[in-house]
Amino acid sequence: MFPEVELVDSNIITEEHGIYSSGGANSYWNLLLYLVEKYTDRHTAIHASKFFAIDIDRESQLSFMIFNGQKGHADGEILKAQEFIEENYHEKITVDRLAGIFAIGIRSFERRFKKATNNTVIKYIHRVKIEVAKRSFESSRKNINEVMFDVGYTDTKAFRTVFKKITGLTPVEYRNKYNKQQISVNSRS
Repeated sequence: MFPEVELVDSNIITEEHGIYSSGGANSYWNLLLYLVEKYTDRHTAIHASKFFAIDIDRESQLSFMIFNGQKGHADGEILKAQEFIEENYHEKITVDRLAGIFAIGIRSFERRFKKATNNTVIKYIHRVKIEVAKRSFESSRKNINEVMFDVGYTDTKAFRTVFKKITGLTPVEYRNKYNKQQISVNSRS
């Protein structure tokens, strides 16, 4: 309905021309701290953040995002490609391979995929792999390399870079934040 509006889904707070918006249901606390700091000072905002136990400098909600894939489109081959990616996330999947499987020219496949999902093929593959990695970090005691190999990455630096770009946290930070077993170990130390 509002094509001129740019949705910034990763930001906690957005501000434009005196209009403020907070990202999630509880992000209004971050917006309130932002406004306190803007209209008073940093010291008052820090005091309020401590009083209400709010992380004052949280700027991103990437680590909270859940990727389900965009499947509300009518392109049957692209839906099948999405399913293929989700079922074979542990493999090395290339655009060439997908286009070949579904007998679509590479450029046409990439264009159709982007139109249907609002993601490039590569970005979609990365998001699927990282979503699986996130779930593994949340529920298992696997180390970073085990999870990396499980989701089809072989380069530690590339995995770490993609993971941080998508979640806003490194794999270690994510595991430490969301893994209950890890929290229990840390609290006993």
